[in-house]
Amino acid sequence: MDTGTHQDPFETVLDIQAPARQRGPVVFASPHSGSYYPDDFLALSALDPQTLRRSEDSFVDDLFGAAPAHGAPLLRARFPRAYVDTNREAYELDPTMFDGPLPAFVNVDSPRIGAGLGTIARVVATGAEIYRRKLSFAEAERRIEGIYRPYHAALRDLIEATEKRFGCCLVIDCHSMPSIGGPTDTDAGTSRVDVVLGDCFGTSCAPFVTEAADRTLCDLGYRVVRNTPYAGGFTTRHYGTPATGRHTLQIEVNRRLYMNETTHQKLPGYDRLQQHLTILIAAMTSLPASDLRP
Repeated sequence: MDTGTHQDPFETVLDIQAPARQRGPVVFASPHSGSYYPDDFLALSALDPQTLRRSEDSFVDDLFGAAPAHGAPLLRARFPRAYVDTNREAYELDPTMFDGPLPAFVNVDSPRIGAGLGTIARVVATGAEIYRRKLSFAEAERRIEGIYRPYHAALRDLIEATEKRFGCCLVIDCHSMPSIGGPTDTDAGTSRVDVVLGDCFGTSCAPFVTEAADRTLCDLGYRVVRNTPYAGGFTTRHYGTPATGRHTLQIEVNRRLYMNETTHQKLPGYDRLQQHLTILIAAMTSLPASDLRP
């Protein structure tokens, strides 16, 4: 875990690992694996650093780190999900978190807000409240305009450059999930499978994309389900328009496969999982562009 003692968090928003040459129409993104926790955020939080990390998709950017070697760019967030969540609408905010009324354009009614997991989260994955006090809207706006917007601008640039070159684009949105459903989840208390593939119930990418990922992972021995409990977040819904040649698939990997969920230490199975996800990367980047085009 990094803190912001000597850095401005807005100078360390994201990182793009670019291939020497993009060889196909695939872009990988890791929006929740950032581990840079600004000092002002830590001071606002009622939680200790390890508990804050319970919402972090630790090491996912590294697990999918072979993407550039297979000719695909990898967009990595450097900020933590608990600070600002790019897999939400830009202004999806819980009004109970703020010390005054919110502007009329803010979405205050989504199911994600009810669970405490808006663009600025109220709770971590365990259900523990993050903040010591109410926030001002200006604090949320600073994070959204300074971090959320640049992340999505970078993702759009990668998508548009890919479409210009190949006539289509497939975004693989990379995540990890707790091994047991949390208190705000639909599967609370339930032990989860190894991998969940989210394609918004078949609407965010062509069926053969999900089938290829499913088959590759099952052949490697993993238990895979689709769309339960995660069908895809804002990124999957917003960018996935298969009729235009733009596809998105969300991948959720069970954390018990590679790390201690309390201490965030890598487990002996880490290298094996990374090797298997590299096989998945190879499969996804081998999909023919002609089948992805509208």
